[in-house]
Amino acid sequence: MINRVPDLSGKSIAIVAMGKSHSQFILAKTHSQPIDEVWAINAMAGVIYHDRVFMMDPASRFLDSDDAGTQTGLMRSVLEKHTGPIYTCELDSRCPGLVEFPLDEVMNACGTGYFNNTVAFAIGYAIAAKVGQIHLYGIDFSYKNVVHFAEAGRACCEFLLAKAMERGIKVGIAQGSCLLDTSEPTISKLYGYHRLKDPLVVGLENERFVAKKYSEIKDMVKDEVEYIPPEAKRT
Repeated sequence: MINRVPDLSGKSIAIVAMGKSHSQFILAKTHSQPIDEVWAINAMAGVIYHDRVFMMDPASRFLDSDDAGTQTGLMRSVLEKHTGPIYTCELDSRCPGLVEFPLDEVMNACGTGYFNNTVAFAIGYAIAAKVGQIHLYGIDFSYKNVVHFAEAGRACCEFLLAKAMERGIKVGIAQGSCLLDTSEPTISKLYGYHRLKDPLVVGLENERFVAKKYSEIKDMVKDEVEYIPPEAKRT
């Protein structure tokens, strides 16, 4: 079988979707965060400079209906002009840049057929490409101030990120995202220990996980949502 996924061994890639934390990608770029490739999800292809697009819906969803809501107009413009690659589930002669997603190759590289949203396919592609780092922006799924709203797909993305980390791929997530509970305060991330008068918090020392009392490291911890260069790490 001819491999259709490129070898991106060691490369640092950013996956950028449309959630609020995509603003952290803009800050990362303006602060010279090194990224080898930028992968846009759906309508972000019409907003940011990128190297690849992942749009797993058929193009007909955008061209022949209004099912995608406010994305529709921008996506129609992108699909008519974009030279690709736009990875998707079905080719359409009206769209010059479409590339059929290498599903079998990615499933076998990841060891799973569990891909229930477009971001999950992009993460799977990154695993198959053997990237070194994955930075995720705008992949939020839920927000603290909107209690009853959460997009389907968070569990699938976190499942695939675990597979990526098991393969030695480093993962960095925008501070405002709930993915892997990144937006939670540092002192809340170890259940049970968070109820202690001096909670334990987790860090890395010499590539090993360590838990220390918050009082010992509080001056080094920043939980405010501000720009901090999002160094990819094992979460």
